[in-house]
Amino acid sequence: MVKNDKWIKKMAFEYKMIEPFEPGQVRDGKISFGTSSYGYDIRLSNEFMVMKKSAVIFDPKRSAEGLFESVTVKDYIEISSNSVILGKTIEYFRIPRDVVTIAFGKSTYARCGIFVNITPFEPEWEGYVTLSITNTTSVPVKIYANEGIAQVLFLGASEVCEVSYADRNGKYQAQKTITSAKI
Repeated sequence: MVKNDKWIKKMAFEYKMIEPFEPGQVRDGKISFGTSSYGYDIRLSNEFMVMKKSAVIFDPKRSAEGLFESVTVKDYIEISSNSVILGKTIEYFRIPRDVVTIAFGKSTYARCGIFVNITPFEPEWEGYVTLSITNTTSVPVKIYANEGIAQVLFLGASEVCEVSYADRNGKYQAQKTITSAKI
């Protein structure tokens, strides 16, 4: 069952599921963020990892050390055509044991050729979310820091899972920084 705004607000306030938490939908000249009817629109921080230009093949089974450079911006970052950057959310998440999430990029960016890839937040996962942001167009596109980037939907289970992400000591548990691929 998809969780509604009332449940999301309760979990955010009582259990610190989302910090910082915006109980309403903020627009006011920004790409919207905050609580929606059945989800939460997450914000993009101003910290990014940009892949350096190189002749190296990116192998998810090998260390990505040296392939990325850290970039901090004030208002926005331009993503070159046909390229990918990593970002992270402003919000820190603590997912309950009987919940899993799915997330989708916001339609404002999708209509500009931007694809936001986010894996599910598993039961008892916590941390800042690392986002893969792809520009599929032939021109650079601006991505705005501190504004909405994607919407998270919370799916409740009829019973708790036997083994949670925390129980498995997941490799991305409690991540505080942008984290590239690990084995």
